[in-house]
Amino acid sequence: LKRILEVGVNEHGLMYDAVNPQTGEVTKPRIADNWGYNLNGFYTVALTDWLIGHSDKDRTGPILQVFHNLGHYKNFDWENGSQDGYADAIEGGLNLYNRIRDSTVRDWLDSEIKVMWSMQDSSHRKDTEQWRNSGIIEGWHGDGNFARTTLMYCLWKTQGTYMRPWRKDLLWGATREGDTLNIVIESQEAWTGKLYFDQPRHKTFLNLPADYPRINQFPEWFVADLKQSYRLQSIDGKIDHQYTGLELIDGVPLELAAGQMSQLLLSKANL
Repeated sequence: LKRILEVGVNEHGLMYDAVNPQTGEVTKPRIADNWGYNLNGFYTVALTDWLIGHSDKDRTGPILQVFHNLGHYKNFDWENGSQDGYADAIEGGLNLYNRIRDSTVRDWLDSEIKVMWSMQDSSHRKDTEQWRNSGIIEGWHGDGNFARTTLMYCLWKTQGTYMRPWRKDLLWGATREGDTLNIVIESQEAWTGKLYFDQPRHKTFLNLPADYPRINQFPEWFVADLKQSYRLQSIDGKIDHQYTGLELIDGVPLELAAGQMSQLLLSKANL
Protein backbone atom coordinates (compact mmCIF):
# COMPACT_ATOMS: atom_id res chain seq x y z
CA LEU A 1 0.00 0.00 0.00
CA LYS A 2 2.86 2.35 0.78
CA ARG A 3 4.37 1.72 -2.66
CA ILE A 4 1.03 2.43 -4.34
CA LEU A 5 0.95 5.83 -2.66
CA GLU A 6 4.53 6.49 -3.73
CA VAL A 7 4.18 5.79 -7.44
CA GLY A 8 0.55 5.00 -8.24
CA VAL A 9 -1.46 8.14 -7.48
CA ASN A 10 -1.74 11.65 -8.88
CA GLU A 11 -1.56 14.92 -6.95
CA HIS A 12 -5.14 14.43 -5.70
CA GLY A 13 -4.53 10.91 -4.43
CA LEU A 14 -6.47 9.15 -7.19
CA MET A 15 -4.90 6.10 -8.76
CA TYR A 16 -3.72 5.62 -12.32
CA ASP A 17 -4.98 2.73 -14.39
CA ALA A 18 -1.57 1.02 -14.25
CA VAL A 19 1.97 1.59 -13.02
CA ASN A 20 5.15 -0.47 -12.93
CA PRO A 21 5.62 -0.97 -9.17
CA GLN A 22 9.33 -1.74 -9.57
CA THR A 23 10.35 1.28 -11.65
CA GLY A 24 7.52 3.61 -10.66
CA GLU A 25 6.70 4.27 -14.32
CA VAL A 26 3.07 5.18 -15.00
CA THR A 27 2.21 2.84 -17.87
CA LYS A 28 -1.47 3.83 -18.20
CA PRO A 29 -1.98 7.41 -17.04
CA ARG A 30 -5.78 7.47 -17.21
CA ILE A 31 -7.36 7.96 -13.77
CA ALA A 32 -8.91 4.70 -12.56
CA ASP A 33 -12.67 4.76 -12.20
CA ASN A 34 -12.30 2.06 -9.53
CA TRP A 35 -10.49 4.45 -7.17
CA GLY A 36 -12.99 3.84 -4.37
CA TYR A 37 -12.92 0.07 -4.63
CA ASN A 38 -9.12 0.16 -4.73
CA LEU A 39 -9.12 2.23 -1.55
CA ASN A 40 -11.13 -0.54 0.11
CA GLY A 41 -7.77 -2.15 0.78
CA PHE A 42 -6.60 0.85 2.77
CA TYR A 43 -9.78 0.90 4.82
CA THR A 44 -9.62 -2.85 5.45
CA VAL A 45 -6.09 -2.49 6.83
CA ALA A 46 -7.31 0.38 9.03
CA LEU A 47 -10.22 -1.77 10.20
CA THR A 48 -7.82 -4.60 11.01
CA ASP A 49 -5.66 -2.23 13.05
CA TRP A 50 -8.69 -1.09 15.03
CA LEU A 51 -9.89 -4.65 15.63
CA ILE A 52 -6.53 -5.75 17.07
CA GLY A 53 -6.23 -2.63 19.21
CA HIS A 54 -3.71 -0.58 17.21
CA SER A 55 -5.80 2.54 17.63
CA ASP A 56 -2.71 4.74 17.30
CA LYS A 57 -2.51 3.88 13.61
CA ASP A 58 -4.82 5.74 11.26
CA ARG A 59 -4.60 4.56 7.66
CA THR A 60 -7.61 6.51 6.41
CA GLY A 61 -5.51 9.50 5.29
CA PRO A 62 -5.32 8.40 1.63
CA ILE A 63 -9.12 8.04 1.57
CA LEU A 64 -9.72 11.48 3.05
CA GLN A 65 -7.26 13.03 0.60
CA VAL A 66 -9.31 11.72 -2.31
CA PHE A 67 -12.59 12.74 -0.68
CA HIS A 68 -11.41 16.31 -0.24
CA ASN A 69 -10.26 16.53 -3.87
CA LEU A 70 -13.37 15.14 -5.53
CA GLY A 71 -14.46 18.65 -6.49
CA HIS A 72 -11.89 18.41 -9.30
CA TYR A 73 -13.73 15.39 -10.71
CA LYS A 74 -17.25 16.59 -11.32
CA ASN A 75 -18.59 15.62 -14.75
CA PHE A 76 -15.30 13.80 -15.25
CA ASP A 77 -14.73 11.43 -18.17
CA TRP A 78 -13.91 8.31 -16.21
CA GLU A 79 -13.88 5.75 -19.01
CA ASN A 80 -13.84 7.46 -22.39
CA GLY A 81 -17.48 8.48 -22.24
CA SER A 82 -18.91 5.18 -20.99
CA GLN A 83 -21.51 5.06 -18.24
CA ASP A 84 -19.63 2.06 -16.86
CA GLY A 85 -16.86 4.36 -15.64
CA TYR A 86 -19.37 6.56 -13.86
CA ALA A 87 -21.03 3.54 -12.28
CA ASP A 88 -17.75 2.25 -10.87
CA ALA A 89 -16.60 5.66 -9.64
CA ILE A 90 -19.88 6.33 -7.84
CA GLU A 91 -20.08 2.84 -6.35
CA GLY A 92 -16.59 3.02 -4.89
CA GLY A 93 -17.27 6.43 -3.39
CA LEU A 94 -20.60 5.28 -1.97
CA ASN A 95 -19.02 2.18 -0.45
CA LEU A 96 -16.42 4.28 1.37
CA TYR A 97 -18.91 6.99 2.36
CA ASN A 98 -20.80 4.24 4.17
CA ARG A 99 -17.75 3.98 6.43
CA ILE A 100 -16.46 7.56 6.49
CA ARG A 101 -19.25 10.16 6.45
CA ASP A 102 -17.65 13.12 4.73
CA SER A 103 -19.81 15.96 3.38
CA THR A 104 -17.57 16.48 0.34
CA VAL A 105 -18.08 12.96 -0.99
CA ARG A 106 -21.78 13.11 -0.08
CA ASP A 107 -22.25 16.19 -2.25
CA TRP A 108 -20.14 14.63 -5.02
CA LEU A 109 -22.30 11.50 -5.04
CA ASP A 110 -25.50 13.55 -5.28
CA SER A 111 -24.04 15.53 -8.16
CA GLU A 112 -22.51 12.72 -10.18
CA ILE A 113 -25.44 10.29 -9.99
CA LYS A 114 -27.36 12.83 -12.08
CA VAL A 115 -24.61 12.78 -14.70
CA MET A 116 -24.79 8.99 -14.86
CA TRP A 117 -28.59 8.96 -15.07
CA SER A 118 -28.51 11.49 -17.92
CA MET A 119 -26.70 8.85 -20.00
CA GLN A 120 -29.92 6.86 -20.28
CA ASP A 121 -31.44 9.32 -22.74
CA SER A 122 -31.55 8.57 -26.46
CA SER A 123 -28.58 10.79 -27.35
CA HIS A 124 -26.19 8.41 -25.57
CA ARG A 125 -27.26 5.27 -27.43
CA LYS A 126 -25.82 3.73 -30.57
CA ASP A 127 -29.14 3.18 -32.33
CA THR A 128 -31.70 5.66 -31.08
CA GLU A 129 -34.61 4.33 -33.16
CA GLN A 130 -34.14 0.76 -31.98
CA TRP A 131 -33.56 1.61 -28.33
CA ARG A 132 -35.78 4.65 -27.87
CA ASN A 133 -37.67 4.42 -24.55
CA SER A 134 -36.24 0.93 -23.96
CA GLY A 135 -34.21 1.78 -20.87
CA ILE A 136 -31.06 0.41 -22.54
CA ILE A 137 -28.03 2.63 -22.03
CA GLU A 138 -25.18 1.25 -24.18
CA GLY A 139 -26.36 -2.23 -25.11
CA TRP A 140 -23.75 -4.43 -23.42
CA HIS A 141 -23.44 -6.30 -20.12
CA GLY A 142 -21.98 -3.16 -18.50
CA ASP A 143 -25.50 -1.76 -18.47
CA GLY A 144 -25.97 -3.98 -15.42
CA ASN A 145 -23.47 -1.79 -13.59
CA PHE A 146 -25.71 1.21 -14.26
CA ALA A 147 -28.61 -0.66 -12.64
CA ARG A 148 -26.57 -1.86 -9.67
CA THR A 149 -25.17 1.60 -8.97
CA THR A 150 -28.67 3.06 -9.11
CA LEU A 151 -29.91 0.46 -6.63
CA MET A 152 -26.98 1.17 -4.30
CA TYR A 153 -27.65 4.90 -4.44
CA CYS A 154 -31.38 4.46 -3.78
CA LEU A 155 -30.73 2.11 -0.85
CA TRP A 156 -28.57 4.86 0.64
CA LYS A 157 -31.41 7.36 0.23
CA THR A 158 -33.88 4.95 1.85
CA GLN A 159 -31.33 3.78 4.47
CA GLY A 160 -31.84 0.19 3.38
CA THR A 161 -35.62 0.20 3.80
CA TYR A 162 -37.90 -1.13 1.09
CA MET A 163 -41.65 -1.46 0.60
CA ARG A 164 -43.94 -4.14 -0.79
CA PRO A 165 -45.93 -4.10 -2.94
CA TRP A 166 -43.99 -1.49 -4.90
CA ARG A 167 -45.77 0.91 -7.24
CA LYS A 168 -44.57 3.78 -9.40
CA ASP A 169 -46.59 6.30 -7.39
CA LEU A 170 -45.06 5.14 -4.09
CA LEU A 171 -42.23 7.40 -2.97
CA TRP A 172 -40.13 7.24 0.19
CA GLY A 173 -36.81 8.26 1.64
CA ALA A 174 -35.01 8.12 4.96
CA THR A 175 -32.26 9.88 6.85
CA ARG A 176 -30.54 8.92 10.08
CA GLU A 177 -29.79 11.25 12.97
CA GLY A 178 -27.90 9.38 15.65
CA ASP A 179 -30.00 6.37 16.65
CA THR A 180 -33.19 7.81 15.13
CA LEU A 181 -34.36 6.99 11.63
CA ASN A 182 -36.56 9.58 9.91
CA ILE A 183 -38.77 8.16 7.15
CA VAL A 184 -41.08 10.02 4.76
CA ILE A 185 -43.55 8.06 2.60
CA GLU A 186 -46.02 9.34 0.04
CA SER A 187 -48.44 7.67 -2.36
CA GLN A 188 -50.64 9.21 -5.01
CA GLU A 189 -53.23 6.46 -4.63
CA ALA A 190 -54.33 4.50 -1.57
CA TRP A 191 -51.73 1.88 -0.64
CA THR A 192 -51.62 -1.03 1.81
CA GLY A 193 -48.50 -3.07 2.39
CA LYS A 194 -45.39 -3.44 4.53
CA LEU A 195 -42.29 -1.37 5.25
CA TYR A 196 -39.19 -3.56 5.61
CA PHE A 197 -35.91 -2.79 7.37
CA ASP A 198 -32.43 -4.11 6.64
CA GLN A 199 -30.44 -6.44 8.86
CA PRO A 200 -26.68 -6.83 9.54
CA ARG A 201 -26.21 -9.02 6.47
CA HIS A 202 -22.47 -9.46 7.01
CA LYS A 203 -23.40 -11.38 10.19
CA THR A 204 -26.69 -13.04 9.34
CA PHE A 205 -25.87 -14.07 5.76
CA LEU A 206 -22.07 -14.27 5.57
CA ASN A 207 -21.12 -14.98 9.21
CA LEU A 208 -18.39 -12.34 9.08
CA PRO A 209 -17.03 -10.72 12.26
CA ALA A 210 -16.91 -7.27 10.62
CA ASP A 211 -18.49 -5.52 7.67
CA TYR A 212 -15.30 -4.94 5.70
CA PRO A 213 -15.68 -2.97 2.43
CA ARG A 214 -15.76 -5.18 -0.65
CA ILE A 215 -16.41 -4.76 -4.35
CA ASN A 216 -20.03 -4.75 -5.57
CA GLN A 217 -21.50 -5.14 -2.09
CA PHE A 218 -24.74 -3.43 -1.13
CA PRO A 219 -23.64 -1.37 1.90
CA GLU A 220 -25.55 -1.63 5.16
CA TRP A 221 -27.09 1.64 6.29
CA PHE A 222 -29.70 1.39 9.04
CA VAL A 223 -29.84 -2.20 10.27
CA ALA A 224 -32.29 -3.65 12.77
CA ASP A 225 -30.65 -5.26 15.78
CA LEU A 226 -32.27 -8.61 16.56
CA LYS A 227 -31.67 -8.04 20.29
CA GLN A 228 -33.15 -4.54 20.30
CA SER A 229 -36.70 -3.23 20.65
CA TYR A 230 -37.81 -0.21 18.62
CA ARG A 231 -40.57 2.39 18.75
CA LEU A 232 -42.19 3.51 15.49
CA GLN A 233 -44.12 6.77 15.66
CA SER A 234 -45.78 9.05 13.14
CA ILE A 235 -45.51 12.81 13.42
CA ASP A 236 -49.30 13.14 13.45
CA GLY A 237 -49.58 10.75 16.41
CA LYS A 238 -51.69 8.16 14.59
CA ILE A 239 -48.95 5.52 14.71
CA ASP A 240 -47.17 4.56 17.92
CA HIS A 241 -46.10 0.92 18.04
CA GLN A 242 -43.22 -1.07 19.49
CA TYR A 243 -41.46 -3.74 17.44
CA THR A 244 -38.59 -6.14 17.90
CA GLY A 245 -35.71 -6.01 15.47
CA LEU A 246 -36.92 -9.26 13.90
CA GLU A 247 -40.37 -7.77 13.37
CA LEU A 248 -38.84 -4.79 11.57
CA ILE A 249 -36.93 -7.14 9.26
CA ASP A 250 -40.12 -9.15 8.60
CA GLY A 251 -41.92 -5.92 7.72
CA VAL A 252 -44.36 -3.66 9.57
CA PRO A 253 -47.85 -3.07 8.13
CA LEU A 254 -48.74 0.37 6.81
CA GLU A 255 -51.72 2.00 5.14
CA LEU A 256 -51.63 5.23 3.15
CA ALA A 257 -54.59 7.22 1.93
CA ALA A 258 -54.47 8.71 -1.56
CA GLY A 259 -52.13 11.69 -1.58
CA GLN A 260 -51.08 11.10 2.01
CA MET A 261 -47.56 11.88 3.19
CA SER A 262 -46.59 9.93 6.28
CA GLN A 263 -43.64 11.04 8.41
CA LEU A 264 -42.30 8.34 10.70
CA LEU A 265 -39.66 8.21 13.42
CA LEU A 266 -37.98 4.96 14.43
CA SER A 267 -35.97 4.98 17.65
CA LYS A 268 -34.67 2.46 20.16
CA ALA A 269 -36.98 1.43 22.98
CA ASN A 270 -36.31 -0.29 26.27
CA LEU A 271 -36.28 -4.07 26.10
